[in-house]
Amino acid sequence: MTTGLVSAAALALVLTGCSDGSGGGASAKPTQGDAQSGVSSESTSAAAGTPADLSKFYDQKLDWSDCGDAKCADLTVPVDYADPGGKTIKLAIDKVPATGDAKGSLVVNPGGPGGSGVDYAAAAASGYVVGKSVRSSYDVVGFDPRGVQRSAPIACYGDVQMDTYLGEDPTPDTVAEQKTAAKDSRAFGDACVEKSGELIKHVSTVEVAKDMDVLRAALGDKKLNYLGKSYGTFIGSTYAGLFPKRVGRFVLDGVVPPDISGKETGLGQAKGFEQATRSYVRHCVATGTCPLGDSLDAGMARIRKFLKQVDAKPIKVTGHGDVTKLTEGWATMGIAQAMYDKNSWPTLDAAFQAALNGNGNKLMDLADQYAERDSDGSYSGNIMQVLNAVNCLDRASSPDLASYRKDAKTFAKVAPTWGPMLAWGGLACGEWPVKATGKPERITAKGSGPILVVGTTRDPATPYEWAQRLAKELDNGHLLTYDGDGHTAYKMGSACVDGVVDDYIVKGTVPAKGKAC
Repeated sequence: MTTGLVSAAALALVLTGCSDGSGGGASAKPTQGDAQSGVSSESTSAAAGTPADLSKFYDQKLDWSDCGDAKCADLTVPVDYADPGGKTIKLAIDKVPATGDAKGSLVVNPGGPGGSGVDYAAAAASGYVVGKSVRSSYDVVGFDPRGVQRSAPIACYGDVQMDTYLGEDPTPDTVAEQKTAAKDSRAFGDACVEKSGELIKHVSTVEVAKDMDVLRAALGDKKLNYLGKSYGTFIGSTYAGLFPKRVGRFVLDGVVPPDISGKETGLGQAKGFEQATRSYVRHCVATGTCPLGDSLDAGMARIRKFLKQVDAKPIKVTGHGDVTKLTEGWATMGIAQAMYDKNSWPTLDAAFQAALNGNGNKLMDLADQYAERDSDGSYSGNIMQVLNAVNCLDRASSPDLASYRKDAKTFAKVAPTWGPMLAWGGLACGEWPVKATGKPERITAKGSGPILVVGTTRDPATPYEWAQRLAKELDNGHLLTYDGDGHTAYKMGSACVDGVVDDYIVKGTVPAKGKAC
């Protein structure tokens, strides 16, 4: 999941797991399930169990063709599920065939909003994403959600404009800066509407979940088997609420609770990133050569001082396209990127060492990774463009600048390093020009099979408490705890976690209550 770590205008932290694997209303009668965003759950009609006016989508056959180590196809879905006879779009799909006798398909999503499921699934062919037993038993299937990368991608700004937008001030201190941030947020949203047309109103998580059920049918599976990481857990829980009886083996790793508000999200992530940064600084100090100081408190204070310094006077960078200065916005993204995976901590050590001596290149390298940006200034994906489009449809936010000033002070009390910037995270949706169609709602998925919920105790982007929350709220939720650092747990280095998840996906074995790794 992406967090609120960009500029105040773009502030919304990315909620994705490691993508390389390392580590609208229904028109038919609903059956029992959870309502989500005003949409009735699991629709039925005729023998096929799908609304008659959606049958042409549910009955479609996928035309697979070779694409590297995978097979690729397109899936046709309606732009607006309330108007299935209207415009359609094509979603990019890929499949890495099982190495053994396939039991069916396992659909995977790395998070975002905006992460490419096609790229994520393709990595399974190289030994990432899932374990060997899962690869043997399932075709691993990915899709780029509507509005993402190869699936009618949302476009707002060109590369140079995007560079400027992401590099803006994430902690507007003065009233003038705050008004500028609001203006920039509105301008970005207006550009998205102008360039993306009607689709900008239809990239909500509910619609993505409905697309996923069309995909399930096209794959020939009676139930959906699914691995969702980070924001992908929100897609998964939304699907489970809409179609509880179609839930197969479901793994939700790095949870975004469907009933959490925008303000709760910002505060939870502020606490999570503060905790993760403290863990990082402890590591740094333990090396004996930490550029931030010789104690935890000194190191945290030095990071805050550094961010204030680059806010006032950005550091020179070279070899990064049109970006020539490391601003507070870019520096924040660079630090955030390293919090997602502790294997990046030595890289951050070196980046701080260089930046404190006036060279921002290494920290900018990390920021580029966060933004899916190449060193020549081009963007390999559109995660930073589609992020707000999805988030702002799912949850409305206030345009009241005074409320963000108040939240910045409140957040800073519990997260002095990350609190202020994450408090301003809702501003992008506060100024978003398209009215939200969703709202935070509790999902129980009553009638579903067992759902495996995985939480990491020091996860920066999706705090462990969120996993506990969803596992408790689900009617058939089962929590697996990983005592560790970084974002998400499966295929991130823990043999214990991997074994439990693999056994669940392949054999249906649910871990004992209280299971921890």
